[in-house]
Amino acid sequence: MKKEKLSIGTIPALIWGEKSDKVYIFVHGKMSCKEEAEVFAEIAEDEGYQTISFDLPEHGERRADTSYKCNIINGISDLTMVGDYVFDHWESVSLFGCSLGAFFSLNAYRNRSFDNCLFQSPIVNMEHLIRQMFLWFDVTEEELKAKGEIPTPFETLSWPYFSYVKEHPIDKWSVPTHVLYGAKDNLQSREVIDAFVQRFHCDLDVAENSEHPFMGEGDQEIVKAWMKNSLRCGKTI
Repeated sequence: MKKEKLSIGTIPALIWGEKSDKVYIFVHGKMSCKEEAEVFAEIAEDEGYQTISFDLPEHGERRADTSYKCNIINGISDLTMVGDYVFDHWESVSLFGCSLGAFFSLNAYRNRSFDNCLFQSPIVNMEHLIRQMFLWFDVTEEELKAKGEIPTPFETLSWPYFSYVKEHPIDKWSVPTHVLYGAKDNLQSREVIDAFVQRFHCDLDVAENSEHPFMGEGDQEIVKAWMKNSLRCGKTI
């Protein structure tokens, strides 16, 4: 499909699809990149949308720049810059966020008016996830506070990051939102997802045999069907 490379400030990005006045901002997850938007972009184009995707810090074309960390502050900064660009260039703007990309979106775009939103395996409560990591790696809150950072096999725990997410819970979200959740997700509990969905009146699809990455047998078909249905719902909202 048609795609155009561009830079938004210093952020490498791609615009997918034929010209339209409607667009989705695609925010990828951890260990991913802007090119992973292709499947979504193809489905979105069938519904009349372009897609714009970009590399988060330390991902894709930015992987080599370890001085600019993929943390909440830099994530908010980058998503704000991308959002400003997109809202200046398209009439109708919607959002797709995956995992960490959904968490960054919930923070950066809490005051934005999107027409529709899709969240796949969203991290909606980062404090919950970090406390899970405390248990997995036998770390205490007091120990993290004293040391500032503690490396783990998953990622480096950071006291400033943990402090930020405790002080800034997700308390505002007014966008019509469709959530896809795998019942075997070990990063966000079903209780956490249900609380988010109920508080912000989201549509929830639960894949009973799927894990957080949706990379198991049959998962690709599940994700595609959910994308198609949620995109079509968004056209009538």
